[in-house]
Amino acid sequence: MPIIAYADCPAGASGDMILAACLDLGLPLDYLKTELAKVALGGYELTSTVETRQGLAGRRFEVHIEHQHHHRHWRDIRAMIVDSGLGDRVKSRALAVFGALARAEARVHGVAPDDVHFHEVGAVDSIVDIVGACIALDYFQVEKLFCSPLPMGSGWVDTAHGRLPLPAPATLALLEGAATYGTGLEAELVTPTGAALLTTLSDGFGQWPAMTVTGVGLGAGFRNLPDRPNILRLILGRTASESTAERLVVAETNLDDMNPEIFPFVMGRLFSRGALDVWLTPIQMKKGRPAVQLSFLARPGQVEDLLSVLLTETTTLGVRTYPVERRAVAREVRTVDSPWGPLKVKAVQRHGREEIVPEFEDCRRLAEETGIPLKDIYAKVSSLAADE
Repeated sequence: MPIIAYADCPAGASGDMILAACLDLGLPLDYLKTELAKVALGGYELTSTVETRQGLAGRRFEVHIEHQHHHRHWRDIRAMIVDSGLGDRVKSRALAVFGALARAEARVHGVAPDDVHFHEVGAVDSIVDIVGACIALDYFQVEKLFCSPLPMGSGWVDTAHGRLPLPAPATLALLEGAATYGTGLEAELVTPTGAALLTTLSDGFGQWPAMTVTGVGLGAGFRNLPDRPNILRLILGRTASESTAERLVVAETNLDDMNPEIFPFVMGRLFSRGALDVWLTPIQMKKGRPAVQLSFLARPGQVEDLLSVLLTETTTLGVRTYPVERRAVAREVRTVDSPWGPLKVKAVQRHGREEIVPEFEDCRRLAEETGIPLKDIYAKVSSLAADE
């Protein structure tokens, strides 16, 4: 069954609280340090201690900076992540989170995303928090992350831009579409880093999802709050049913004036940026003009990045978007040994039985390398998986 997680945030969320909860859940600190060392950052030390908040013991995570670092542009952080030795899925998630932050900061300050100076958000500790959280999700093999509604505080916060009202402007920009509620507390409960992680990586905000709980981690914030324990709980589990529902977004645009040779390139770009599916539909527009409708399916946190691909790589003058709900059968990716080496398969749960489905890309690559018919490789891989 796929592994899912639920972030319960009664006192809000920050990057260090999320990562602390992952450490409390069982992420080894040495593993985190080893993976983070793959990013050319340096100049910091990590510590993890146990602290209590209103009688609840949780993990506290801190990044100690050895010296002052220069502010970084989004393009600098993007290059650091792309050039790192991190796994592809960790890179993709981290880039999506920082991309969302860049767009939020750009919107608030009226500049282009690549020209955004990351001050607090771009500091070493926040880079560690964001990349570290993505490392943790990959370590626990989390397929879907869900989140509780987020509590909002009020008041003021001192930043590199000056004194700003709470919630911080960038946080508000990131929280569009997320479930929130007021608390009356004069404190920053949700930071820009916490908002970016949860809104980008979460598959939905709301009630606890149906799952079999396998672990709970508590991450402690740095301050004591007057009316609640300052903790974030990360609950790990497996889906409790054969199908799960998630809220996604469909975007589509009609194109009647684009060179058809460009379509495969655009589709490839969309898939590389995280689109779950991309498809073309022949249509007939007004005045009888033949055209193509280009559509993609994506999670809400990735839509803006994907829309930028359509608006820059195609001739479209506008794109339509609308929310959809997708129900998918439970599945997990496994590796089976074959005469040609290890190959990936999907294990699908349907009507109480497990079905094994070969991964097309692995089989296609093997067919091209060996000259064996693709259908024969499919049949062989299926039989090998069934015998395990």
